[in-house]
Amino acid sequence: MDYYIINGMVYHDHTFQNRTLHIRDGKIELCAQAPAGAETVDAAGKKIVPGFIDIHTHGAVGVDVNGATAEDLRKIGRFFAGNGTTAWLGSVLTDTVEQTEWCIDQFKAYDSVDGQDAAELLGIHLEGPFLASEYKGAMPEHLLRQGDAELLRHYQSLAEGKIRYLTVSPEVPGVSDMIPEAKKLGILVGIGHSGATYAQAMEAIAKGADLCTHTFNAMRLFHQHEPAIMGAVLESDIFCEMICDGLHLVPGTVRMLTKLKGFEKCVAITDSIMAAGLPDGDYHLGVNDVVVVDGDAKLASTGVRAGSTLTQNRALKNLLKFTGKPLEQILPTLTENPAKLLKLDHRIGYLNDGMDADLVFLDENADVASVFVKGRQVK
Repeated sequence: MDYYIINGMVYHDHTFQNRTLHIRDGKIELCAQAPAGAETVDAAGKKIVPGFIDIHTHGAVGVDVNGATAEDLRKIGRFFAGNGTTAWLGSVLTDTVEQTEWCIDQFKAYDSVDGQDAAELLGIHLEGPFLASEYKGAMPEHLLRQGDAELLRHYQSLAEGKIRYLTVSPEVPGVSDMIPEAKKLGILVGIGHSGATYAQAMEAIAKGADLCTHTFNAMRLFHQHEPAIMGAVLESDIFCEMICDGLHLVPGTVRMLTKLKGFEKCVAITDSIMAAGLPDGDYHLGVNDVVVVDGDAKLASTGVRAGSTLTQNRALKNLLKFTGKPLEQILPTLTENPAKLLKLDHRIGYLNDGMDADLVFLDENADVASVFVKGRQVK
């Protein structure tokens, strides 16, 4: 695989530059022009940006991560790739130990599934089970647990290091002490599903928490006399996930969050469920029955919002619309910021020499026109 992408505006150093990309063995090399006689791909003036990275998703196109086989995971990855997401973490909702172990086995088996037409599966996000019942959202309450470093070590050992991200509630007994243990295991720690006080949240951050899971959703909100977890998240330098579907976060909230934190500290996720890419109807999320009406997913039993039907290409367009900011400023929320969080910014999230050739061509409307995963065109 050796070719040149010509006539594109390449996103490099936060600006769009008239550059040529040399793609060789799935890697990028920036250059001035293609040599005579070389194989070329004509970008026809489109903007070329890094592939999007989704660190929080529970599924799509009829597949729920908690029940997904290795081949099912690839089905999700194919769908994501078509929407510009070239790398992702599969989010396992709080479940039984046995089912969580089964999910981990499917992630390990994914590497052996044939085909290179899907987004890269970077690993596992465990959303729970060390979460607060009061802010459980779609988490099954009877499966929630106190902090248990031994169980986490068991999961990571079984996963052979594939668990990259864990969401916990700081106020749950045992969680604060577990955060440094998770970090030792190479796991990114997010705080959320939480009614933590300001002091509890700040302690979690001091012990190594890296980000806030689906910011503003399923958590105690700010009060001037008790800033709570929300105040700690906004004051500190941790990253903030944001679900930019106009439902979890309305436009004004997105503008406030990005202004307070800066785009460099925000990560655009989908938190999508199996209904993403499909029409309204009845679905499930883990053990929960979910009803989707007008694209809004809610638990059938309580009406509590349960994930989204968002895709990252839609999130990008929503961010442009909601904030009025230029594409150059918004792109890091889908590319370099998640790469930095996962400590993968040496190979994905940027269009620099030696990086993986995960590329998205955007047209004049910021719609996804073409997608390349490791140099292989998948759309």
